Amino acid sequence: MNTILAIDQSTSATKALLFTLSGELIDKTSLEHQQYYPQPGWVEHDAEEIYRNTIAVINSLLVKYSERIDDLLCLSITNQRETIVIFDRATGAPLHHAIVWQCRRGEPICSALTEDGYSDQVQQITGLKIDTYFPASKIKWLLDEHPQLRRQLEAGTALLGTIDTYLIYRLTKGAVFASDHTNACRTLLYDINTLQWSEDLCQLFGVPLHALPEVRESSAHFGDTDCEGLLEAPLPICGVMGDSQAALFAGRCFDPGSAKVTFGTGSSVLLNIGHTPALSKNGIVTTIGWVYAERPTYAFEGIINFTGATIAWMKNQMQYITSPQETEALAQTVEDNGGVYLVPAFVGLSAPYWKPAARAAIIGLTPFSTRGHIVRAAIESIAYSIKDVLDLMKNEAGITLHSVNGDGGMVSNHFLMQLVADFTGLTLRASDLPEMSALGAVLSGTLGMGVYSSPSALTELPLAFSLYQPQMKPEQVAQLYAGWQDAVRRVF
Repeated sequence: MNTILAIDQSTSATKALLFTLSGELIDKTSLEHQQYYPQPGWVEHDAEEIYRNTIAVINSLLVKYSERIDDLLCLSITNQRETIVIFDRATGAPLHHAIVWQCRRGEPICSALTEDGYSDQVQQITGLKIDTYFPASKIKWLLDEHPQLRRQLEAGTALLGTIDTYLIYRLTKGAVFASDHTNACRTLLYDINTLQWSEDLCQLFGVPLHALPEVRESSAHFGDTDCEGLLEAPLPICGVMGDSQAALFAGRCFDPGSAKVTFGTGSSVLLNIGHTPALSKNGIVTTIGWVYAERPTYAFEGIINFTGATIAWMKNQMQYITSPQETEALAQTVEDNGGVYLVPAFVGLSAPYWKPAARAAIIGLTPFSTRGHIVRAAIESIAYSIKDVLDLMKNEAGITLHSVNGDGGMVSNHFLMQLVADFTGLTLRASDLPEMSALGAVLSGTLGMGVYSSPSALTELPLAFSLYQPQMKPEQVAQLYAGWQDAVRRVF
């Protein structure tokens, strides 16, 4: 068995991918799903549509590569992490739209808990902040607004989980109700010290503990699937990781001090801090990078809500561009940003500011400003946001960073990659493979299936990347960054 089938269920689309055992991407196919915005700041997905798309992309890939069906070793899954689904135990059908990680409807609940003094307790248990980015407050909102869902969860006729849990449940026809540590630790309900669901936090947020999934290591066996009859023989599900940690794993960031940035809908900056959890005092969260052989690896994470989503906003809402690929050329039609800054606080600002009430703004427009200036400002905002987070993480961890790994769809934007290197003053190693999250799940699957003996054995596998060295003069960086900081203060 020399091929692994992978599912990458992201915020905007679902991909099916085929990899060799050495991590080489053979091919992929993708389907986008609809984004629902019932109210300003609210974001939802139709989980049934996501599952249908999952089966559709698997089918499309297997039809194209029918000769590899008998060569499949396992199915690995990576997913958008904090999005949650309540679904029927008997049928697996979702009972409400999935509530997406971007959704801000839990803000009043988070504010009340913070005012009541729960912040330190929650951080000690979860490593996270009380923030509606994490789903616990939105689960509470959902159960308060829809009492029948609470009754169903309490009675055991409904179940609750992140997207990985939902897909595993559907793919195994209800045989396996499980998640992995990298997803569970993002719910604001999981104790990263004991590696168990927290009874105290489940009580605080009104979530029935028995409605939550079993938590397994990423390289564990998560049941078997025939992918709704597409396969004649059941295929093991092995290798399940949240997308950001999976990218850290794929980059072989196994040593403390190694870091990565994922350029996706949002961006997650992760820094390996070793096997002992440490807590930040300045807005950086602590998360589980992975658990292997019962030993957790922890990471600092800086979360940026809107990066690639800012480009999507320019395309879909404002029609400044017709495709994301246009942004690089458009940004270079102007010599500089012309004093224009775009602060992408569309759903508030996360690390390091944590200002949920902030809203997006374009600042510094003059009669001289063009579409090129606005597009350039949007791209620059991504690089500034990454600098914000990396600077804070370095100070919190007390380490020196010389380079950082980059992955995700936007690594193909050379202008953005160079800006990140310039603004951060770091060497950026941009992966030549955009699908690093899927690769991380696949590599975890190879460990679980016994192809490789340990994570250290994975370091021998090839990893192609492009290098970007800082080129901009430090005084120019300082001037531009000062303008960014002023623009951010204005949206407060």
